[in-house]
Amino acid sequence: MIFHMSLRSNPLLRKTNLAVWRAWRSWKLSLHSSTVCASSGPDPLDRSEALSSVSSEKPPHTPVMLKEVLHYLDIQVGQVVLDMTFGGGGHTKAILNAVPEVTVLALDRDPTAISLAEQLAKEHSGRVNSLLGRFSELEALLSNMNIKPGSIDAVLLDAGCSSMQMDQAERGFSLSKDGPLDMRMDGERYPDMPCAADVVNTLDQQALASILTAYGEERHARKIASAIVVARRINPITRTQQLASVVAGSFPPAVIYARKDRLHRPAHVATKTFQALRIFVNDELNELHSGLRAARAALKPGGRLCILTFHSLEDRLVKRFLQDDNLSNLDQYHFSPRKQSTVKEKKDGGSVYWVQVQRKVITPQRDDVTENPRGRSAKLRVAVRR
Repeated sequence: MIFHMSLRSNPLLRKTNLAVWRAWRSWKLSLHSSTVCASSGPDPLDRSEALSSVSSEKPPHTPVMLKEVLHYLDIQVGQVVLDMTFGGGGHTKAILNAVPEVTVLALDRDPTAISLAEQLAKEHSGRVNSLLGRFSELEALLSNMNIKPGSIDAVLLDAGCSSMQMDQAERGFSLSKDGPLDMRMDGERYPDMPCAADVVNTLDQQALASILTAYGEERHARKIASAIVVARRINPITRTQQLASVVAGSFPPAVIYARKDRLHRPAHVATKTFQALRIFVNDELNELHSGLRAARAALKPGGRLCILTFHSLEDRLVKRFLQDDNLSNLDQYHFSPRKQSTVKEKKDGGSVYWVQVQRKVITPQRDDVTENPRGRSAKLRVAVRR
């Protein structure tokens, strides 16, 4: 049980890395041939059905902080822009409409999102090129297209889960919509990749508590992990609302909606549990770090980088990256105490690689939050490549 041993040796998962993740995947495959996901409910939508479902929504995705993104990217006529999280295509569409003769490279790990990008490419002949893959695969994808390092004018990196994924109950991201407990951003692209149901039904109590603490910053991680272990002894936890009920059942009724979001609205007590599982299943923080390094390599001097994050773990990572901190052994969860950079800084105390356009993080305007509540926690950081 390599994965269990790794977790026990470091209960805060401070140095979870790709090797451990691969060990978990190999162990999971040897455990049984069919994952819990496969039996968690109705068969997930195939790509054509999912695309039809998404296309019927108007719009499928409301881009976050669109005005600010367009302003800080400062795209000029004829430039090449990399949208590293195409999602529903809201930002890319706005870029195409705002700037003539611009070319957008649209990256996404979700095959459904890439189908939308391919549709958009037909509407804007020669101006959109879709790239199916993760942040960690970006450099190879660009190389396959003969796009050289240091040749891209602007990059937008929108981290986290898209509204499109949240709105499809079959994807298993939503706490409010019942569906299979899946949460894989890649969909069925990697059939052997463990899903959220595999995690909650297989890992031991200590490992589950570590994940909830590390990725969800959940104060009641041990209590929730204990409730999950007790519940799964009776029946496997295979549905989103089943998990939400298990988490809620470990608290007094008055506490279930006692938490408030940034709009001071009641937030379900399982919200952080869902966040933690999603980040863990998709290896999001390691992927974000890979994406930041790939963006740095792709940008030309003077090229602009806009990064949207949606929770403190992501924002801390981005902030440290733009300060040239050494994140080679990624302390994914706390980033504290700050590790001294191994890169020689400039005499003015700035980054070797970046000039930050705004020192303070940029947050949504009140009107934007009212119009698009899902973007309420967004943070935008902007930097220019030296």
